[in-house]
Amino acid sequence: MPGRPERLVLVVGTGTEVGKTWVTCRLVQALRRRGLIVAARKPVQSYGTDGAIGATDAELLSDATGERAGIICPLHRWYPLAMAPPMAAEALGRPSWSIADLAAETSWRTPVGVGLVEAVGGVRSPMAADGDATDLAAALHPEHVVLVADAGLGTINAVRLSAAPLGRWPLTVLLNRYDAVDELHRRNWAWLAERDGFHVVADPADLVAPIVGWPT
Repeated sequence: MPGRPERLVLVVGTGTEVGKTWVTCRLVQALRRRGLIVAARKPVQSYGTDGAIGATDAELLSDATGERAGIICPLHRWYPLAMAPPMAAEALGRPSWSIADLAAETSWRTPVGVGLVEAVGGVRSPMAADGDATDLAAALHPEHVVLVADAGLGTINAVRLSAAPLGRWPLTVLLNRYDAVDELHRRNWAWLAERDGFHVVADPADLVAPIVGWPT
């Protein structure tokens, strides 16, 4: 079994539905265009089953990477209930697990240049009975963290709160759905970058340089 990727990147969000999976899929494409070997993992996922919901995150990442969805997220970590995964497991009568379990199950079947690990919900959303994405980061020791945030109203507060517990790792903020003609979006970017000192991008392709350490 191959070991750790050369560069491990944790993709987290300021909340649910900010576009983590969309960003991760586009980042896979951008990294591959630069000639890098890329794989993605979703250690655990929960999802609703009422109505037309489309593919799960693992299935979308499977489409982007070519690996089977059951490799990206182990099938025993799929929880068909729209709650935080450990809550969904409890409601479904299934066993609990720990952050250490998720870290141990995050494995790579072939040599990988960049491994992308996508968390669930927001940074402090439970991922296991004993921890959240910050605890997963401490277990995985990523070389870089990507914090996905909405570009609109409330993003400064959301980014500050979400980034605070991730301060030990290099971090880039990606403002998803950014519109350069929207004054609020422009001002949010400027505040986060100029006043708070975050590295901010809006295009997943602009994450390549900070992740691999190449000059822009």
